[in-house]
Amino acid sequence: MADQGDEDLDIIQKGLTFSDNQTPYIHKIGAPPKPDLLKEFKTTLKETFFPDDPLRSFKDQPKSRKIILSLQAIFPILEWGRSYNIKKFRGDLIAGLTIASLCIPQDIGYSSLAHLKPQYGLYSSFVPPLVYAFMGSSRDIAIGPVAVVSLLLGTLVEREFDPNTQPDEYLRLIFTATFFAGITQATLGVLRLGFLIDFLSHAAVVGFMSGAAITIALQQLKGFLGISSKHFTKETDVISVMKSIFKSAHHGWNWQTIVIGASFLVFLLVAKYIGKKNKKLFWVPAIAPLISVILSTFFVYITHANNDGVAIVGKIDKRINPPSLNKIYFSGEHLLKGFRIGIEAGMIALTEAVAIGRTFASMKDYQVDGNKEMVALGTMNVVGSMTSCYIATGSFSRSAVNYMAGCQTMVSNIVMSMVVLLTVKFLTPLFEYTPNAILSSIIISAVIALIDIDAAILIWKIDKFDFIACIGAFLGVVFKSVEAGLLVAVAISFAKILLQVTRPRTALLGKIPMTSVYRNIEQYPEASKISGVVIVRVDSAVYFSNSNYIKERILRWLSEEDENLKATYQPKIQFLIVELSPVSDIDTSGIHAFEELYRSLKKRDVQLVLANPCQQVLDKLYASGFPDLIGENKIFLTVADAIHTCSPKLNNNV
Repeated sequence: MADQGDEDLDIIQKGLTFSDNQTPYIHKIGAPPKPDLLKEFKTTLKETFFPDDPLRSFKDQPKSRKIILSLQAIFPILEWGRSYNIKKFRGDLIAGLTIASLCIPQDIGYSSLAHLKPQYGLYSSFVPPLVYAFMGSSRDIAIGPVAVVSLLLGTLVEREFDPNTQPDEYLRLIFTATFFAGITQATLGVLRLGFLIDFLSHAAVVGFMSGAAITIALQQLKGFLGISSKHFTKETDVISVMKSIFKSAHHGWNWQTIVIGASFLVFLLVAKYIGKKNKKLFWVPAIAPLISVILSTFFVYITHANNDGVAIVGKIDKRINPPSLNKIYFSGEHLLKGFRIGIEAGMIALTEAVAIGRTFASMKDYQVDGNKEMVALGTMNVVGSMTSCYIATGSFSRSAVNYMAGCQTMVSNIVMSMVVLLTVKFLTPLFEYTPNAILSSIIISAVIALIDIDAAILIWKIDKFDFIACIGAFLGVVFKSVEAGLLVAVAISFAKILLQVTRPRTALLGKIPMTSVYRNIEQYPEASKISGVVIVRVDSAVYFSNSNYIKERILRWLSEEDENLKATYQPKIQFLIVELSPVSDIDTSGIHAFEELYRSLKKRDVQLVLANPCQQVLDKLYASGFPDLIGENKIFLTVADAIHTCSPKLNNNV
């Protein structure tokens, strides 16, 4: 008996069918209990906007505790700060000093991408990181200006005002765009709409970032070759830039500038290679930009190379962030311009920051609250717009250095901010003779990391449509503009969603030999069809957008099988079984399409059977009276149950 029991258990575990003289237990699905509409609505609302249940910790807490928890929810530093110690501070201090050495030369260079004076880049690495340190939930992200957002912001604002002839209006629109970028980011977080940024697919982001990196690098050829602004195009596409470079070859290039830029670019790339090969030497590429600035500045100062046409940074304002609230457009015709630009640049900044935060959080196995991140990023940009900063976000290069330098908390950002503050207050005169060529070299070496060829190859291997999105965004940026590339990326991402929603997959199922399992016959060629039965699986929710397509596709499966059976003189099809396990939801149009499918099948003398609908689908089917139409005994738990019950004469085949 023990052996027989073990054998029966083994049969069940392997999913084998019963022998012919055994009667399998058939699971039928009856009418579900009447749904509680209010409870269902609350559940749907909670899963959409509050999946993390932020109020869970507030239940059954005294009023004083609720106040503390509320403050900790807004300012996470109040929670983790209680366990802060000297050991953590040691790691944060080293990390903060390391990323400060990287951010100072980068900030001066990135400000030029936004067509701003160098001090504005430094300002943006002082106030925003301080605000984020108190409100952010990531431990590793390093805040400051980034190349892509700087270029995008500068490109969009330059179309409205010329930074050379209208510097005041240009600066005011920069601050206005920064303000509305922050408002947009914070609003998405407060309304818990963070899922909206997921509509920009990873493939589109890879293509956009790679295209932006090439565009940024091409823009830096102006400083790298010593070409004056009047001989260099204001367009960002590769064709315009290359034409501008070749036209200026006879009179615009400066050989001293080229020597400086090329020499230190090689130095920076070698330093980056060393850091990549040996993770313990991460500090080499981190301090290489600052060393390059120091050496090149000293060289220009002692040789007076600036008198021979080597362009230099010039005087940098020593003031700490001056207030700029009065410079923001809160009314007038430029308000809408700032609002539009702020939304575009703010969404890109938000996408980059959230992606970086999630990446490093997964590496350290902790959770980043996306909505809190948006509120923190938005708040820091709103405050930044009032303190002479432009849009700041998470920087991948600095965050990577921060992570490898052993940061423990957001105190590393506070340390970096203090170093930037001291630099602005006391050390800016030292950068007066810094050649623009070295800043171009630093930016070129930094943006190279944004060109992710391996990711593009992987996208090609996984999903060809994703690759089209990647290439489309890339080509849009490179051959048109950063804004065009962004629009292409968004358009292709939405096109993919629409295509997947309106044209979902369906599959013809067959029985895996020696089991009661039914799978896609294309995936499992050994799966056999059941005589007189067509089994179709629908791999999507059934909505108004795809219901007609699904009905027509099922009928086409049926027609194709009919033709195949007639050609081989096999019995005609008697049953159509629709496997509904992947169907997560159905709407009125979907039910109407199934009713039309039933009527079409009835004319062909084919019976419609449903298998394994989920509760939500089943509730709606019964609410519409659909089971009464097809017969309540035509809905089953599994395909195997449906076949055994609906077609007894086929039992010998199963």
